[in-house]
Amino acid sequence: MGTYRYPAEFRADAVALVRSSDRPVSRIAAELGVNGETLRQWVKKADIAEAAGLAAGQASPVRTATPVEPAKDAEISRLRRQVRELEMERDILRRAAKYFAKGDELVSRFQFVEDHLGAFGVKRLCRVLECSRSGFYRWLAGTTARVARRRADVRLAERIRDIHAASGGTYGPPRITAELADDGLAVNHKRVERVMRAAGIVGVHLRRKVRITIPEPSATPVPDLLQRDFTAATPNTRYVGDITYLPVGDGQFLYLATVLDLCSKRLVGWSIATHMRTELVTDALKAAAAIRGGRLDGAVFHSDNGAQYVARDFAQVCEELGVVRSRGAVGTSADNAAAESFNAPLKRETLQGRKSWSGVREARHAVFRWVTRYNTRRRHSSIGQISPIAYEQRSNTLCPMSNAAMPGLQH
Repeated sequence: MGTYRYPAEFRADAVALVRSSDRPVSRIAAELGVNGETLRQWVKKADIAEAAGLAAGQASPVRTATPVEPAKDAEISRLRRQVRELEMERDILRRAAKYFAKGDELVSRFQFVEDHLGAFGVKRLCRVLECSRSGFYRWLAGTTARVARRRADVRLAERIRDIHAASGGTYGPPRITAELADDGLAVNHKRVERVMRAAGIVGVHLRRKVRITIPEPSATPVPDLLQRDFTAATPNTRYVGDITYLPVGDGQFLYLATVLDLCSKRLVGWSIATHMRTELVTDALKAAAAIRGGRLDGAVFHSDNGAQYVARDFAQVCEELGVVRSRGAVGTSADNAAAESFNAPLKRETLQGRKSWSGVREARHAVFRWVTRYNTRRRHSSIGQISPIAYEQRSNTLCPMSNAAMPGLQH
């Protein structure tokens, strides 16, 4: 810019600022909004003028100390600019405190810079917020793609809500990811987890388990044939069973006995009653035998040492059905962990945070619906995120009745 655009007082202050500062002329020029070369010319001309004045002063001893005054004015101007800069930084920080009240992330800093660059400028904002200007410009260049991703996340959240609702509000990210994959939408589970978190969609979490197994000290010893190996190469070869309580209010309980196939994870047999007598577990085992064609020849059934499983009547039913009994050690829940782990999702996904059902009828219906969905639709991580019956349908090792419908509730 030409010097004619700047008054003599401004040029004198600018020269004084350069002389009183150890910063580069280019930086001072940028702060003043002056071309760097122009400012250098002003300094050069001032040096020449002062040198000429000094030479003239040697002939005339009378001279005022006017050169000192511009230096003072320049210092005052510099301090005023510094105060204005500090005030602007304070204003930025005040606005940022409200902006980042819910969390300070790098992307939100970039968004803050974009929202306020008209008032403060990118350079000042990035310096105060301690973020990279180049990083901000890269972020800004990706605005179109970022908007497209947000729209895609909104559509994904709608689909996730549908799947979550269809699961009774129980599915978490792994099962929802598998459901999306079956629908032809290949989405990373981390993205599903992020979208669910942002949309406030949460699966049912585990509640603390209450133990009800009553060991029978006088039981005839039965070997542990599983040794905590809760796997099976084919369906209908190894089963586990357990009893769990179902709270129905006013301190009352129903009791559920289960027979779970370790290969397919299918609940093959089950029984609900208001008591814990031996017929509770024998009814569940008979129901499993009915599903598998009437008998369970050679199949291993593993349980804990509860009084029902060590009773003579239970041993007799096992012999009639061709079942080989197996039991874990007394007082060791880990020896029957597979059966117990089935009870946890059943209760947390049916109760969904409640302490009990309102009555026996509601509890029976809730368990029946859940078991039906568990066998036919609910995805299981250990069998490739498919349902137990779908897994069995891929196997040719079962009898023709293996995929029959579940029998009704046993009493």
